[in-house]
Amino acid sequence: MRQIVLDTETTGIDPREGHRIIEIGCVEVVNRRLTGNHFHVYINPEREIEQEAIEIHGITNEFLVDKPKFKDVALDFVNFIKGAQLVIHNAPFDVGFMDHEFALEPATAKVKTKDICTVRDSLVMARQMFPGQKNNLDALCKRFGVDNSHRELHGALLDAEILADVYLMMTGGQTMLNLAGKSANDNEGGGDVIRRVQRGGNKLKVIHASADELKQHEARLDIVQKSGGQCLWREFQSEV
Repeated sequence: MRQIVLDTETTGIDPREGHRIIEIGCVEVVNRRLTGNHFHVYINPEREIEQEAIEIHGITNEFLVDKPKFKDVALDFVNFIKGAQLVIHNAPFDVGFMDHEFALEPATAKVKTKDICTVRDSLVMARQMFPGQKNNLDALCKRFGVDNSHRELHGALLDAEILADVYLMMTGGQTMLNLAGKSANDNEGGGDVIRRVQRGGNKLKVIHASADELKQHEARLDIVQKSGGQCLWREFQSEV
């Protein structure tokens, strides 16, 4: 699965009042792994930024004077997110602005986010997992042990990178153990292939985990359980 963790910064809070996107930050996740591929751009909104918004993200009107307009980046943005699942914290806000921007430009006037992407709202997920608690990005970072100490102001790319870490923790970390070590082409003939270990004369060396490694392992299992995930390892241990 290809997922795009996305965040935007804007001139204000409501596109119906003429507010525009001024920054887009996206990071790519494929099969639950960050690929290092990202989309990031600052945008000249062709209007003033509200002071309250500047205090949140620190982006000024002067900084955006020489930046491209949305029409200059619209098609590149659409091509980057098309066909992916978007992961957004408070998705209606960002999607509302995206659709507003698409509608303003002739090249993307017929584009609707829901028609080219699926959307997963991490805020809705967090509220289901932690009802009655704070579920903003800072609170989730603290809850899942994600370092956000370098986040003094909001920023679309930085927040997308942090959200990607939080989302992967929320959804249980690693999802597939490829114990057989098979490649994508190993199974083209249909049916699973059992790979058996050939017994030879050389004994395999057994390396045991250190006390510190065992401690870190237990801490990670604690996080999985706190996030509502099913901790199969501990279930297995209790049966042994």
